Amino acid sequence: MSAASLATLDGSLRMTPVEQPRPPALADLGSRLMIVVERREDWASYLPSEEVLTAQEYLEQSARDHGGRRVQVINLCRGYKYLGLGYYCSLLAEARGHRVIPSLRCISELARKSVYGLALGGLDKALDKALCRTPYGATDGFTLTLYFGHTEFEPLADLARQLFEAFPCPILLVEFRRQQGWHIEGVRPGVLNRLRSDQEDVFADALDGFSRRAWRMPRSRRVARYDMAILHDPDEALPPSNPQALANFVRVGASLGIDVELIGRKDYARLAEFDALLIRETTRVDHHTYRFAEKAEREGLVVMDDPASILRCTNKVYLADLLGCRQLGMPLTEILYKERPQDWQRVARRLGFPLVLKIPDGCFSRGVVKVNDDSELLAAASELFERSVLILAQEFFYTEYDWRIGVLNRKPIFACQYFMSKGHWQIYDHSPDAEEVSGDFRTMPVHEAPRKVVELAVKTANLIGDGLYGVDLKQAGDKVVVIEVNDNPNIDCGVEDVYLGDDLYKLVLEEFVRRLEVKRRGYD
Repeated sequence: MSAASLATLDGSLRMTPVEQPRPPALADLGSRLMIVVERREDWASYLPSEEVLTAQEYLEQSARDHGGRRVQVINLCRGYKYLGLGYYCSLLAEARGHRVIPSLRCISELARKSVYGLALGGLDKALDKALCRTPYGATDGFTLTLYFGHTEFEPLADLARQLFEAFPCPILLVEFRRQQGWHIEGVRPGVLNRLRSDQEDVFADALDGFSRRAWRMPRSRRVARYDMAILHDPDEALPPSNPQALANFVRVGASLGIDVELIGRKDYARLAEFDALLIRETTRVDHHTYRFAEKAEREGLVVMDDPASILRCTNKVYLADLLGCRQLGMPLTEILYKERPQDWQRVARRLGFPLVLKIPDGCFSRGVVKVNDDSELLAAASELFERSVLILAQEFFYTEYDWRIGVLNRKPIFACQYFMSKGHWQIYDHSPDAEEVSGDFRTMPVHEAPRKVVELAVKTANLIGDGLYGVDLKQAGDKVVVIEVNDNPNIDCGVEDVYLGDDLYKLVLEEFVRRLEVKRRGYD
């Protein structure tokens, strides 16, 4: 029985007198769902299925048995103790390149109670409000069973989903305790063969729902070599790609045999559906974009931006230190510390006025202030220190435009000049009375950009990684300096693609295909 047909007509996996007809197996579409149980009798309450096999049967298989198809493994063993059957099933699944739930990482985290505070700290706040008007509100504690992040207890439905995102395990037992307010005491895996009859029904429905999310229904699935997700926010004011550029990615992807789907932050649990993730939303470390990148990497997807690139690029302190150590060109830069205000003016004297103050994680000219004297320095620094315990002070280096060199897999792919906003010293002017939000641009072939600019851009990007980057530089005569490196550079229709057209989207997508083919072959 296929993943798409796991449910009977009434939506239940439970045994019924008459077995219902089954639609075509997902294996016919190049993917397979495998449900692993410790003993055959653990599945006795559910319909017989060719997708169900014992742990022993799974362990004795060869990675070659699946002929290169994508495999999703749902590990329902009776336990995941280190070096036990459940542990080995997840271990070998990952070794075989199968997507498995729970993963070894999840198993490890559930075994270490110390991680609960880190993983769940932000969830506790919702408990008091959710439980105050329920029967549980008058108790000292209770245990809630979650099935693939689903619970029938509606007040905690959203919390259940978040817990599943933190600990992707088929069955979770969540222990709640009240001590000066409600908190999560612990989270541990549940066991299939210990479910009550009524719980089995809920589990069956949840499994069916999960399988349908993880593997699309045959009638809606297009034949494609690979599935790619593009994370975007349609409400973002200054996104890295405008709607037409996103449409171009989808269209060009189809011509390359890639099924490209636009997803949003609510699609976190769906990442396992895809082979690759391209982030087209402004990234931050304390943001869902970083969590998406981390999960995609854990799931074995090819991802840009990868988490390491986000960490390195979104903090200007890291970049300043990196370039300083390598003696690559950058404006004179020093760090100001919140706890050492006596140093602020001394730094200003060394750099000279005017100078520029920057918070480490600013983007699109936000969190960047030009100061002309000591009073402006003190006022601006005090404001910026509300957002970060350290800030950057940098010599003022005005040019009519900044260079942006796009670098992909250590090679330059586009070159743009971004001109300063009219009457302003930055490309973006966020002031209320701004004549224009952003300045003009000029796109050109890479070979027409100054050689020194391109070479420094590539050298700098290579220090970050082998992903997709946009390196911003300034040039004055023979002097070329790096301003910053963007981990998700703008690719807008009508701007960065003016010279290359569809070839720009093709270059990015073909790099994904190359990496996916490398993964499929099993070597780097």
